[in-house]
Amino acid sequence: MPETAATTAPQDPETSALTGEQAHLDTLYQRLDQMREYASTRLSRVLLEGGGTPQARSERESFTQLYSEDLARYDAAENGMYFGRLDLVDGEVRHVGRLGILDEDDDFEPLLLDWRAPLARQFYLATPAAPDGVARRRHVRTRNRSVNAVNDEYLDLSQASLPGPETSGVAGEVALLEALNAARTGQMTDIVETIQGEQDGIIRSEHRSVLVVQGGPGTGKTAVALHRAAYLLYTHRKQLSRSGVLIIGPNSTFLDYIARVLPSLGETGVLLSTIGDLYPGVVATVADSAEADQIKGSLDFAAALKLAVRDRQSVPSAPMEIRFDNYTLKLDRKIATRARGRARSSRRPHNLARPIFASMIVEDLADQLAQTIGGSVVDGSNLLSRDDMADIRDEMREDAAVQSAISELWPELTPQQVLAELLTSADRLATATPKLAEAQRKTLLRNGFGGFSAADAPLLDELAELLGVDNSAAAEREKAQWRQQIADAQGALDILTGSQPQDLEDELDPEILMAYDLIDASQLARRHDNAEHQTTAERAAEDRTWTYGHVIVDEAQELSPMAWRMLMRRSPNRWMTVVGDTAQTGSAAGTASWADVLSPYVAQRWRLRELTVNYRTPREIMDLAADVLAVIDPSQVPPRSIRDSGHTPRAIQVEPGLLPDAVADSLRALPDEGIAVVLAPAAELPRLAHLASDNVSVLSVSSAKGLEFDSVLIVEPQQIIDESERGLNDLYVALTRATQRLAVLHSAALPDVLSALARTSAGVSR
Repeated sequence: MPETAATTAPQDPETSALTGEQAHLDTLYQRLDQMREYASTRLSRVLLEGGGTPQARSERESFTQLYSEDLARYDAAENGMYFGRLDLVDGEVRHVGRLGILDEDDDFEPLLLDWRAPLARQFYLATPAAPDGVARRRHVRTRNRSVNAVNDEYLDLSQASLPGPETSGVAGEVALLEALNAARTGQMTDIVETIQGEQDGIIRSEHRSVLVVQGGPGTGKTAVALHRAAYLLYTHRKQLSRSGVLIIGPNSTFLDYIARVLPSLGETGVLLSTIGDLYPGVVATVADSAEADQIKGSLDFAAALKLAVRDRQSVPSAPMEIRFDNYTLKLDRKIATRARGRARSSRRPHNLARPIFASMIVEDLADQLAQTIGGSVVDGSNLLSRDDMADIRDEMREDAAVQSAISELWPELTPQQVLAELLTSADRLATATPKLAEAQRKTLLRNGFGGFSAADAPLLDELAELLGVDNSAAAEREKAQWRQQIADAQGALDILTGSQPQDLEDELDPEILMAYDLIDASQLARRHDNAEHQTTAERAAEDRTWTYGHVIVDEAQELSPMAWRMLMRRSPNRWMTVVGDTAQTGSAAGTASWADVLSPYVAQRWRLRELTVNYRTPREIMDLAADVLAVIDPSQVPPRSIRDSGHTPRAIQVEPGLLPDAVADSLRALPDEGIAVVLAPAAELPRLAHLASDNVSVLSVSSAKGLEFDSVLIVEPQQIIDESERGLNDLYVALTRATQRLAVLHSAALPDVLSALARTSAGVSR
């Protein structure tokens, strides 16, 4: 039979491309399902294995982690797994996606290149001006397991069958602009499909000290930092899987916003934290004033904490009488001063020097008792033997009265205790901060202790270093707890053995193994030890002394010198990625110079890289924000916006008493899709809080750091400027949060830096 027209008619190029990419996508998902099934089966078998030597247990734990991470990576790559293709001039074809997949049926040739692999890099770097052997770059858009669209860029015109090399200066303009113009959801998404050349260079940088990424609003600093974390985990998997990666963000809202990015890239072993929550066991619940933040953030406060600890190492003003074994002993200033001097000269932290102090006190008190009982100790005529003296010292070490006196003069302290008592005592503050003015001390002083602030976390960390931790008691408690776990496990096995009927036991085939034949008490106890199954990030979060393989700091310009001191303890190798913009510094304790904060730790070994293209902020809004930047720092060049939104920023003058109603009206006028934010000075937030909803946030500018919204309403810009010594920086941040629309509502006069906005707006809201 002759073929029908339907079977012989050639497909148009677009349909043919979709068909071909769908076939490749089907192959990829088939292979992914096989990989997932293999990892799941292996994990199940490993979890069923029990007992064995310590080496066998260690191997089992390693395989458990390996297969668990594989499954997490496969699940993360399920959506948007394949997004790009490179057709090289020499005929080679490379497919790029979220993870690497090999073809087992074809000598393990790559079916899909991980976007972080060196062979995939041309996908992000090739341009018409420098095609690097690439004839065509194809962006593949998928949904679930179906190909929706393809977009081709012809970089080598001699190979192109269609015109259209792009000249905008960005790679994959169609895909990029589609992503930028899409409505926001309140969760940051990865940019793995649209990474640009200057971003890729930073993501893959091999610099092994501090890499500073400076970039204006909307340049993708956060996205670059997160993708760099994923790249480093891919490239240095063995090292970083053991030591972990720490990511510091400015606030919990920001951490929630970025939380899904790394899991979507297949990386889950990363600890996300704010500075305020980095000290284990302490959550920041109190808000300090800007002045208190600045005082606590200064390096001068490290000296204050040292004085606060020394203040707890006291000597009695009058002799202390101690009753021991029916004798009255006297602990006077001379004895205590000598013991204190010996303990301090050891240069050990306070708690670790305490045993030296205690030993000296006991020594003197024992000699005093010996003289009372048996005469002089000095000339050797004392009736007590050396063994008698040793027994007396041992008894004194256990005596409640002696230990109470020692604790009064040199107490064992915790960081929380020292800081809480310092901040609630005018006398202790005066002793610790002699250089502060009385008004500054009043700023720090609290009437009762209600919790710690974010600025307190670095102080607690500093105190932990000054105090030290005597782990001997904790280690003994852990041993006792482990012995109890083994006893409980043995009891469970005994019950299991005893519950087996004797007649049934006699009938059983001796080759059949029971539970108690396969596992002993210690192995059973270990199976219920949660610490063995914690991830690297979970273990790190509980351990103040944990040191990370790599540390990433976002909005780093906000960190105080004391916060940097805290972070550097967690990064002894000084391998860090620091991202921020000094023009956006809002904290009074923050920095205007990267050299000032980094040079004390890494001298000149830090490197600066800059991002210059603004992907978030439309040109209409950035032109307005540039006027503010020119006042903040005339030397800074605003980032170049690559798109227009078509929406002109506007100012709305409001009668003073009608501000909440005017904001509500403006919110109702916004499109239904996307999310919006109302950014207001602290004094106005209570009046506007009721306007918050699922797609509308009401925030201070500091809480909006690092976030982006489709629409932004700024309330009373002059108040925003006035409420902080870096108010212009805060206004600059507020202006650059929008991806589409910006409106400014004000009852007071507009600040001079927004004069361009005043010229484009008219009307009063009543």
